[in-house]
Amino acid sequence: MSDRLAIPEAGLDHAEILNQLKSFREGDADWKAGRTWALVYYAGQAHADLIKQAHHLYFSENGLNPIAFSSLKRMETDVISMTASMLHAPPAAVGTMTSGGTESLLLAVKAYRDRARKLKPWIPRPEMVLPRSAHCAFDKAAHYFGVKARYAPIGADFRADPKAMRKLINRNTILLVASAPQYPQGVVDPVEDIAALARAHSLPLHIDACFGGFVLPWLERAGHAIPRWDFRVDGVTSISADIHKYGFAAKGASTLTYRDMSYLKHQFFVSTDWPGGIYASATIPGTRPGGPIAAAWAAMHAMGQTGYTDVAQVALDTARRLHAGIEAIDGIRPCALADAPVASYMSDSDDVDIYVVADQMTERGWEVSRQQGPPCVHMTVNANQAPVVDAYLDDLRAAVAWTRSHPEARKAGEAAMYGMMAKVPIRAFVKQSVLKVMESMYAPGVRGMPDLGKLGAGEGDDPLLRLVDKYGDQAMALLDKAQGAGARLKAAAEKLDPRR
Repeated sequence: MSDRLAIPEAGLDHAEILNQLKSFREGDADWKAGRTWALVYYAGQAHADLIKQAHHLYFSENGLNPIAFSSLKRMETDVISMTASMLHAPPAAVGTMTSGGTESLLLAVKAYRDRARKLKPWIPRPEMVLPRSAHCAFDKAAHYFGVKARYAPIGADFRADPKAMRKLINRNTILLVASAPQYPQGVVDPVEDIAALARAHSLPLHIDACFGGFVLPWLERAGHAIPRWDFRVDGVTSISADIHKYGFAAKGASTLTYRDMSYLKHQFFVSTDWPGGIYASATIPGTRPGGPIAAAWAAMHAMGQTGYTDVAQVALDTARRLHAGIEAIDGIRPCALADAPVASYMSDSDDVDIYVVADQMTERGWEVSRQQGPPCVHMTVNANQAPVVDAYLDDLRAAVAWTRSHPEARKAGEAAMYGMMAKVPIRAFVKQSVLKVMESMYAPGVRGMPDLGKLGAGEGDDPLLRLVDKYGDQAMALLDKAQGAGARLKAAAEKLDPRR
């Protein structure tokens, strides 16, 4: 008999259902206590209560039909207008709300692909040029929409390198991309220089400000020097900015703003032959939940410019405290001084494996965002995390000390998995290993996370994870050599590539 969960024969008592739902959260990250450095953006309980109520008021409404639900269209128009004002957009600016940053980036690539089909029909294989630090949703867009992503290496300061991007522009290029800021280290790309490239080659330029769009303007208002990145820069044609991040709206709310309708019109989808009637959609989903639209409208009105500025200032102050504290810990160092409320750090010593440090911070109750290229830890900082800075730094000092005294730990748990993945020079092998983890996570009947520690200890059937378990440091040393050889091969191939 199958143990697959089925719909109950008779409906459960409502109180029992709510109690079960509450119990499911017991193992989740404690974001209200400030121990989650990403994923959730919190502006206090009073604000959270407001956006819950706003969301609930429009919980059943559907933005698919703006005629039936004109209230949602009105609120979306207001949200885009307020966002355009914040981004210093011209009067002709237009846009749409989306379900999140990924949808905003997907739609931008789709719109520019379709624009190129109209204006440059001779391009058979469209390409976009973007820095290696650009969000991976662009990879997803490239995969979905048949646009080749050509990634330029970034500079030592983690910002986009306009000279490297220029070398990748060719007759197939339909779009340039920059970030404000890029997520991993929180630094703003040199948008003015990239915009100059866009103007010189008559190309559109999309700014991915999904992460920072609702915080950088307020930091500038507070007096901080932020590199120019918005519509004030001639050549910027569109900007994506998430309200459900530093805009403190409910999840499922982003914006995509274009300089004028000549760009937005290529985002629309219209079908006239379906027996169900004429179908028109401005964004990817059909059904568009009304709750996130109403909650975004409420959040922006509740915070106001003063509220956003005050919260942004506290968040940046908190990030700078973390940055200074990390600088004082022997064995690690900050990656960069971020333009946004971000702190990130990496190893500064051969005997400190940053992924082991991350494992130790996880054991101490912190949600940790591990990154690669270079191996480092990222923290998105909110104002509500100001009270936990000292506790975090105390745990971080202890984690670094523990790592130094336990060199064998680099072969265990998530440290082994991330360490191995970061060193493998053939990324197809990495993809294979990650797919194994995904298959474990979404296998029939799996209701939680697979045990990555067990996978790393060789109990899974993934060859890379078995390799690190069996050969340990020898495997790591071999992969270090392979990585160096891979880098030399790549450099040689770049010299031979006539398009460079």
